[in-house]
Formats: sequence, structure tokens, C-alpha cells
Amino acid sequence: MSSRLKLLAFAGARDVVGAHEVDWPLAEPCTVAELFDAICQRFTGLSAHRSSLRIAVNGTYASGDALVRPGDEVALIPPVAGG
Repeated sequence: MSSRLKLLAFAGARDVVGAHEVDWPLAEPCTVAELFDAICQRFTGLSAHRSSLRIAVNGTYASGDALVRPGDEVALIPPVAGG
């Protein structure tokens, strides 16, 4: 079992993180909220976007209490404008 997860960042979140994809250490399952707290501690610029970012786990939008496990793919998705 992997002790990491794949963190994907899009648009403005990618600008703050500095990459589209980051290999993130995760030794044991945690909630989306706990993971996002840790991500915001490392990439402090994301805190300003906290209320507008959506989190997807393995391609599905997830609530703060959803579990994230080692080996998962987690995406930081900012609001999308279209027209």
C-alpha cells in the first residue's frame, strides 16, 4: 500500500502550489478537511481561497468529512466560469 497520494491543483490553486501535480505524503486515512488543513499549512496562499475551492477525491466531489486514503487522487478545483 502506498503511503502517498496524488494531489492535483487546477487554475489559481496550481499557481499557488507551483505545480499541477504533487506527490503528497499520507501515512493513514484522514478526512478531506484534515488533509486540506495540512495542505493550507504548506501552501499558505491557499487559505485565502479556502471557501471557494472544491475538493474531489478519485474524480468525485467530496465533503469535508469524507475519507481520504493513501493511494487516492485528490484534486483542488477552483470555481469555474463559463459562457
